[in-house]
Amino acid sequence: MTLQDSLAEQFESHRGRLYAVALRVLGSSAEAEDAVQETWLRLARTDVSEVVNLGGWLTTVCGRICLDQLRSRASRREAELPAEPTELVSPASTIEHSPEDDAVLSDSVGVAMMVVLDTLAPAERLAFVLHDMFAVPFDEIAGMLGRTATATRQLASRGRRRVQSTDVVPDADRARQREVVTAFLTAAREGDFEALVELLHPDAVIRADAGTVALGAAAEIVGAPAVAARFSGGAKSARLTLLDGYAGLVWSLRGKPQVVFGFTLEEGRIVEIEMLGDPDVLPTLDLASTPQAPRR
Repeated sequence: MTLQDSLAEQFESHRGRLYAVALRVLGSSAEAEDAVQETWLRLARTDVSEVVNLGGWLTTVCGRICLDQLRSRASRREAELPAEPTELVSPASTIEHSPEDDAVLSDSVGVAMMVVLDTLAPAERLAFVLHDMFAVPFDEIAGMLGRTATATRQLASRGRRRVQSTDVVPDADRARQREVVTAFLTAAREGDFEALVELLHPDAVIRADAGTVALGAAAEIVGAPAVAARFSGGAKSARLTLLDGYAGLVWSLRGKPQVVFGFTLEEGRIVEIEMLGDPDVLPTLDLASTPQAPRR
């Protein structure tokens, strides 16, 4: 058996799970098949001799491919075509599943579920599906998203609330997020240290990625007073943005984002601020403009 044949055999042992992941994330059997096929092509082009967990590696690759597809949909502003129940649960002839497998898919990926999932931002959808349906650890999902584990946990939590209750109105969640982030930006610009501390959880933390550290930022700052001191009197050039559908900040140079600030809230207070400046990650973020906070 050749090395390529051995790799193909190993891939086939994971194909069913990869298809299930892609189907739940994308909601289309045709797109799921495409994602699985692209995963195989990337595997065939990659030296995985040092990969310890091939299944985890394949899930990561497949997840990123699915995320790119979801973001492509959003950027084109195209609504996903309504799918018939059979479209959601019937794999193509190239992928064989037992009737029992199809029954599981039908239970977990029904039309009602897909309707709710379609309302989630791409990162929310991926985080929820991978963690809640496939028990993928948040650390692994965070790597796919270029986010921290804390922020990824928050994304999955938002998705879970939407799926568990159709009464949850995402706009209310987003409105509260924006209110807090806007207040934080205003207090930072005005140098209002006490107001900043009030908006922060006592154990709030700033975490900067390698790209932001390269620009001179500290990798981590812990505690509300230290976080408040970092921003007090600053953020003059920061602007409000939407990151994965929720309020964040962005600092740009000549119109090009250099650092994006993501905010994770718990019970109305900021528990984590992510500083994302990796030039490879920034173009993949789901950013959108939003009206600016008033400057006083």
